[in-house]
Amino acid sequence: MGITEAKVRFDGESLAQAQALIQELGLDGWLLYDFHGNNPIASGVLGLPGLTRRYFVLIPAQGRPVALTHRIEQQPWEGWIGETRRYLGWQSLQLELKRMLSGLGRVAMEFSPSDAVPYLDRVPAGVLEMVQATGVSVVSSADLASALYSRWSEAGLASHLRAGEVLRETAFAAFDHVGDLLRSGRRVNEWQMREWVVDRLTSRGVSVGVDSIVAVDANAANPHYAPGADSHSEIRPGCVLLIDLWGKESDASVFADQTWMAYIGTSVPDRVQHLWTTIRDARDSAVEFIRSRHATGQALAGFEVDDVCRGLIVDRGLGDFFLHRTGHSIDRELHGSGPNIDNLETRDTRLLIPGIGFSIEPGVYLESDTGLRTEIDVFMTPNGPEITTPEPQHDLYLVPVG
Repeated sequence: MGITEAKVRFDGESLAQAQALIQELGLDGWLLYDFHGNNPIASGVLGLPGLTRRYFVLIPAQGRPVALTHRIEQQPWEGWIGETRRYLGWQSLQLELKRMLSGLGRVAMEFSPSDAVPYLDRVPAGVLEMVQATGVSVVSSADLASALYSRWSEAGLASHLRAGEVLRETAFAAFDHVGDLLRSGRRVNEWQMREWVVDRLTSRGVSVGVDSIVAVDANAANPHYAPGADSHSEIRPGCVLLIDLWGKESDASVFADQTWMAYIGTSVPDRVQHLWTTIRDARDSAVEFIRSRHATGQALAGFEVDDVCRGLIVDRGLGDFFLHRTGHSIDRELHGSGPNIDNLETRDTRLLIPGIGFSIEPGVYLESDTGLRTEIDVFMTPNGPEITTPEPQHDLYLVPVG
């Protein structure tokens, strides 16, 4: 879709939801800003692609929203439910911005103090300075973004569930395919299987943002390893095999993201079994903690879940090998703008509210040796967490080759 074809999509229902939450948070408004798609939260809320000129949209606590747009870029704003004000040069942009914000005290924008939550930190420092120069106080839009951008729609949830089924089936079909090849005496490597997985996902409708990590042994000990056409390892008997795969059905859909583990052989070595049961138990303890806290009616933040999951791995003597946060937000982006399950890379204090989703993916990575990860997706319903990944893995999948 070209810019000339795009039209803003923000209706009265969206406005009412936003204003109710703005009032609940005690704010005077939410100030959305974007330039060339640098702020996907703003473009997602408004239903616009990245435009070629800067724009601001004020959603006040009460009254009509106001869009401040460049004079040469008016067609995308046809049908806008609020007031439209235009600017031409930088001087008029600053004057109109000050006029638009006159009388307001606290407005929310997509920034995170000290870059605590990088996925939310979308507004450049210079833009913040411009806004603050008008006399308003800028606070983080973290709770607004979680509730109004990262919250899944019914259609989004349905698309996520469909993609999740395809991902799981594809992972286990890939394990079986590896076994078939090895039992027939043929050779297979990580890159070939990565291509096989991506082709199968695409053919079954999970074709947007689709990719996969296929890794064995020491390569699996690198959490962000990516096999290449000229850089990969062979899959052999006695290998630990990791398949991480993700994708969604369309641009408007919600991603699914899973990791599955297999052992190429008929019996898992004790040391590998210890690593596996540790991360599996940590994953399950995180989900149970969310369930138990929800049952008490207490609010729950992402960092608290990370503490529980990480704590079990520490207690099993493997804490130094858990190298990343427990999970990330999932929405229309693979790494979404909602709460992360994190008290390592950041201290994510955002609440796990109904309607948002995230991964739970503990892993242990022994450099130059082996690595294991288990990853499931979780959706927060009004009744508590729902694991959306079909049949979460309990045991390592065995791929017999003899």
